[in-house]
Amino acid sequence: MHDSNEPRPHTGRRRNEAARRAILDAALELLADADGAPVSVETIARAAGVGKQTLYRWWPSKGAVLLDALTDRAAQDVPAPDTGSLRADLRELAVATFEASRRPPSGPALRTLVREAARDPHLAELMRTFTESRRAAVRRVLERGRERGELSADRDVDLLVDQFYGFFWYRFLLEHGPLDRATAVALADSLLG
Repeated sequence: MHDSNEPRPHTGRRRNEAARRAILDAALELLADADGAPVSVETIARAAGVGKQTLYRWWPSKGAVLLDALTDRAAQDVPAPDTGSLRADLRELAVATFEASRRPPSGPALRTLVREAARDPHLAELMRTFTESRRAAVRRVLERGRERGELSADRDVDLLVDQFYGFFWYRFLLEHGPLDRATAVALADSLLG
């Protein structure tokens, strides 16, 4: 008789997770290296070493794969901090966001996606969904700070989120100023006054 507390024999889940991880990594790498060329389900599947049917089993479209890849990488690169201090959390989030945007494959993939979203309504919607998930992370940090009394009730949280990401996107897209640690800390401190 098998004890229910013992680990079960391999059931394929690890293999599925390995394939999922390979697909997400391949999608992000291909997007980073695309340089304007379209990234297709076929190229993602080939790069991940799986069949197209595997992608369609888990995602309804190429856009869904790309969104999952970006969201997954953002969660790895920019974890949601909760230090107990609004200033520390906002600084950590800004530093992680800025640093991730300078590293491949995240930065180049994001640049390609922004460029392609200007021409492709489906990718534009994907970008809106992705950016809303990132905005929600900043909003959570600010709302937790408000709950702890570190942010006054009259501060407009959505405006602060816009300022956070407005600054980021302006510098990311135009590359006119640094997105380094010192700038991230200065931005967080500026937002909190």
